[in-house]
Parts: sequence; structure tokens; C-alpha cells
Amino acid sequence: MRVVLAGGGTAGHIEPALALADALRLQDPAIGITCLGTERGLETRLVPARGYDLQLVPAVPLPRAITPQLLTVPGRLAGAINTAAQILDKVRADVLVGFGGYVATPAYLAARRRGVPIVVHEANPRPGLANRLGARLTDHVYTGHPETPLSGAQYIGIPLRRQISTLDRFSFGDKARSYFGLESDRPTLLVFGGSQGARSINKAALDAGPALRRAGVQVLHVIGPKNAVEEEPPPGDPQYVILPYVDRMDLAYAAADLVLCRAGAMTCAELTAIGLPAAYVPLPHGNGEQRLNAEPIARGGGGLLVEDSDLTADWIMRTLVPILHDPDRVAAMSEAAARLGRKDADVALARKVLEIASR
Repeated sequence: MRVVLAGGGTAGHIEPALALADALRLQDPAIGITCLGTERGLETRLVPARGYDLQLVPAVPLPRAITPQLLTVPGRLAGAINTAAQILDKVRADVLVGFGGYVATPAYLAARRRGVPIVVHEANPRPGLANRLGARLTDHVYTGHPETPLSGAQYIGIPLRRQISTLDRFSFGDKARSYFGLESDRPTLLVFGGSQGARSINKAALDAGPALRRAGVQVLHVIGPKNAVEEEPPPGDPQYVILPYVDRMDLAYAAADLVLCRAGAMTCAELTAIGLPAAYVPLPHGNGEQRLNAEPIARGGGGLLVEDSDLTADWIMRTLVPILHDPDRVAAMSEAAARLGRKDADVALARKVLEIASR
């Protein structure tokens, strides 16, 4: 069987696709898997690193307004569709699974042209243009959010890396803290802002650094690869560890008692799957989907929701430090978060894909 996965641009599109690829290979190691991407997306690094074949399709961004660029779209889209169709022919695809992003639109249209079954997975509560189109071309639509407005869609959760979904963070807590140079018996706050970092979160946490130390809280702060810190906290106890990025997010999660982070779909899915409570700071711009991601978790008691404009060092000290010093509350929030998580979406979606392809 040969499966083609279309999802590129951001980690939010690529990681679920790769998690599905891993789950398919677990079901049948002989399955052929090809990933479609564009030359400027993160997939050029992430897909080969995970050992999967990557084929490139020209990116065709669709303007959100009527501009002169709109006139160039039909010709460029036709070329991208032809490229995607040639790839489907070359690998003799049995099914196409799309996750959104620039590459998904030509992939869906190419699969429709070739008569290849289409499966759509939408991770966000507000579907993007590509997946709204894809959902019109198939009856096989699955979502990572229970309230995503796609007709006929089935809620299945977001496929996650097995490294995350199978993590027993309590068993690995001491090892994980040692890995990052942290102490085993301190309340620990993990701070990160997504794959690129978040300046407002970085500033608030760094401003709170001295007060957090005085309160006995240690911090693991992933600032993002494109963010520089003008003045790092001086060495001291408790530790305040700053890293530009972390390859082992499973260990970062295992080291933490509480997280301060953005509210992307993947972040929310990972934290609830492992039962790790968080203070979510949705992006202050965009279409508001990050707030929609975090609201059910906050309502369910598995986290807090704070506006970007309200996030300050003072808020961290007033709100998060009392939680960190209350093990019973941390445990209750952890249990509430875990009740909202889905650990098996990768396996569930893999079974659906295999069933559809086998028909």
C-alpha cells in the first residue's frame, strides 16, 4: 500500500502528518509513504530527519484580499496541481491524506483528478482554506477539535509523536531535571512560546526571574532560535536555565510541574495528552483560534488562560507561584488536563486511512 501525506509549512501541519506516518509504519512496516511539501517549509528539515521520502510541490499562497497577485494564482496553481498529480502517478498512490497548508490545495485537486481517495485532517477549531476545499471533495474528514465546523467531520484528536503520547513524565521527572541541570526537589516552571518563541512570554518570564528565584522556583526557559537575550539571569540557586531550542521536548515536559506557553493546537494536544497543566497565552493577533484551543482546557480545570496584554512578571508571581507551591492543586490540574487529552489519535487515524485505502 502507498500513502501520500500533504501537510507543510508549519510544525502544526507537519508533525501530525509525521505522527500518522509513524503509526502507519507500526501497523505495516511495508507501507510506502511519501510526504509532499514546499521548498521553503519546515518539512525540508523535519521530514528527511524522520526518514521519510519528501517530494516538493510549488507553493501557491492564496491572497486573502483582491490584489494584483490574485491574477497570478490560476496559472501557478495549475502548475502545482500537475506536479502533485505526477507524484501521485509515480508512487502509485492508494490514498492521499491532507493536513492543510500551501501544499494541500494542489494535492487535493490532483487526487480528485486522478481518482485517488482523499482523507482530510484539520487540527484547528477554525479550518483553513485548503481543508475547507478538501472537505468538499471527500466524505472522510477528521478533526483535532470537537467543535471544528466542517460538515460531516468526525472528531478524532491530533496525531502526536509516540515519544510524547507514551511519555510517563512522573517516572522520568528526576532524569529529565538532571538532563537540563535542574534540581530534583524544586517546583519547576517550563516556559516556551512555540517553535520560534514568543517575545512577550520571554520578557514576562525574564522580568520575573529574580522574584521566582526568591520564591524557590526553578525555570526551564526555551526562548526560541530567533530570540536573543540581552541579559541572562546570573548563575544562582534555584536554577534559571535558558536554551534557544530543545530537541527533547519529552524531557522538557517531564521536568516541569507547570507550563507557561502559547496555545497552538499541537501544544494544547501534547500537554493534555500527558496531563501537564499550563497557563496558556493565546496569540494576540490572527483569527483567534489559539483562544479556542485553550478555552476548553481552562473550563475543564486543566489550565489557565491569560491575555497577552495581561501577562507580566507581577501576574506570574501572583498567579503561578501559589500554584507551584501547592502540590495538591498541581495534581488536580494534571488530572483535569489528562481527562481532556487524546493519546491514540495517531493509531485511530491510521486505521481509518488503511480502511479507506483498502477499499
